[in-house]
Amino acid sequence: MTNASVEEILTTNVEDEKDPYAYLERDDFTSEKYKIEIRGLPKYYGIGEFKKLLNEKLDLQSCKVKPPRKGSGWLYVCFRNEECRQRAITTINGILWKNSKLTAQVAKPAPDPFVKRKLEEESSNKRLKTDSEDLNCSPMDRIKFITTPLWNMPYSSQLEFKQKEMKSILMKIGQQIIRESKSMTDWINSQKKLYDGLPCKLQNILSADIIEAYRNKCEFTIGKDSEQNKITIGFRLSSYASGSTAVAPIDNLCHIPKSMKTAVKVLETFVNESNLEPFNPVCHSGYWRQVTARTTRANHLMLIVGIHPQDLSNEELDKLKSQLRIFFEEGGKGADANVTSLYFQTIDKKNAGSESSGTLYHVNGTEYIEETLLGLKFRVSPQAFFQVNSSGAEVLYKAAIDLARPTKDMALLDVCCGTGTIGLCFSKHCGEVLGIEIIPDAIKDAKENVIKNGITNCEFFVGKAEDILSPVIQRTTKSNITAIVDPPRAGLHQKALLALRKAKKLNRLVYISCDPRAAMKNVVDLARPSSKQYLGEPFVPVKAIAVDMFPHTKHCELILCLERLSNAIKLNEHECSNKKNIE
Repeated sequence: MTNASVEEILTTNVEDEKDPYAYLERDDFTSEKYKIEIRGLPKYYGIGEFKKLLNEKLDLQSCKVKPPRKGSGWLYVCFRNEECRQRAITTINGILWKNSKLTAQVAKPAPDPFVKRKLEEESSNKRLKTDSEDLNCSPMDRIKFITTPLWNMPYSSQLEFKQKEMKSILMKIGQQIIRESKSMTDWINSQKKLYDGLPCKLQNILSADIIEAYRNKCEFTIGKDSEQNKITIGFRLSSYASGSTAVAPIDNLCHIPKSMKTAVKVLETFVNESNLEPFNPVCHSGYWRQVTARTTRANHLMLIVGIHPQDLSNEELDKLKSQLRIFFEEGGKGADANVTSLYFQTIDKKNAGSESSGTLYHVNGTEYIEETLLGLKFRVSPQAFFQVNSSGAEVLYKAAIDLARPTKDMALLDVCCGTGTIGLCFSKHCGEVLGIEIIPDAIKDAKENVIKNGITNCEFFVGKAEDILSPVIQRTTKSNITAIVDPPRAGLHQKALLALRKAKKLNRLVYISCDPRAAMKNVVDLARPSSKQYLGEPFVPVKAIAVDMFPHTKHCELILCLERLSNAIKLNEHECSNKKNIE
């Protein structure tokens, strides 16, 4: 870049940090540009049914609905462009919905939270501390408390803490089922008598032997540190809204393997030598954005280096890719990192208003890495989902198999199957595996994993679970189906949940949750009595077990085994009979 262009960028940066609405003038899309405010909403309504009104009945093509708070009588709706916004205002104004007359008008965009905070500091002549700075320690120690808050707690105490948390969540699930479905009161109360106040049996928490350096995937930010304004690859010290974009190093973090730490330090050298600045999230200038590292227990290491291309030409980007390849190749400065798979990724935002997009380029080494779980080999592509703790995944899948009690005359329906890891681990225990996943590349990997392991009883299908569940279920000749569900953090889509409920051949459901609190709604909805909306006999929890996949953090996986209510009642009667005999 020329001196003039550098000076221009620096001037722009200063101006952007003084104006909380400067972000609206950038080319990249923000939902705040085309926002409307809708008032007059009915007292009782669901966000899902309101979205259906907007996008299906009125065909308004909204991109986001933002209620200011739960139960508010008004909300914001965002659109892709000015034409869509104006059409929405014209269409919505004056219409009746649930006996309420709606009004719509242009909404003022929200100020940039980072710039707003900085201006507040200037006006009060006092620097406001970020959440992480309240810890009153160095940035390196603060990032340790943020990412691994239980690092200084004995591991046995960590397990006790998490077991107690899971017990609390199960109690709330039982309470919520009764609150939402009064007819389930007797059932839940009978379970509570058996299981110390819980709606189902909670087994002892499980964990892997390896509790240090266990993460096989990390996404690191490329930015500047808070003390010397030095280029650093690591984790953000605080949220953007808290007024900080500083990045802290990962040297002292106990859950990250040494190979990742080495690779990150080596890459920092390359970034510094490139003379390209890291991406600035305030004004969206700069280039280097992030690096994703993935490892396996066979010492494979994949790096995906992400950059915002800004005004770089295709020739300049090709040159950068070539420099990156040479740097990490044998004989290059980065050879010590032992990178076995190297990717380059451009990450920007399209002017048309789509979500953040990125293009991957394979630069060097293998196109994927391999991991082994329970004696099976799995290929891991750059964007494929894979459990971040390989040893913990083996414990998790063994526990899921034990709860599911698979047999050779049973078909396993693997919902949100990813690259097929769970289904393939089940394959030798059951008659058939049918996997469903929305991401085509993941299904491609799953099919490759089937061939790689010589498995013959697995099929995988691409599509939304809610759309293809029924036809996939119809493919099996087995009269007994067990479903295993490992959804994203937010839980299973409501339509998919309803499709599972009404599948008559489905008798048992094993639900794996990486965020048990978020999964609570799914479990409560599965347990609702039959109705016009909730077809099929309800599923109720009968067993649960926690698996600590994330030592030194507060996170924990919870596996719930749910049975159709009639089967669960039989199990309950059997359990009561056993308890009386023992007494």
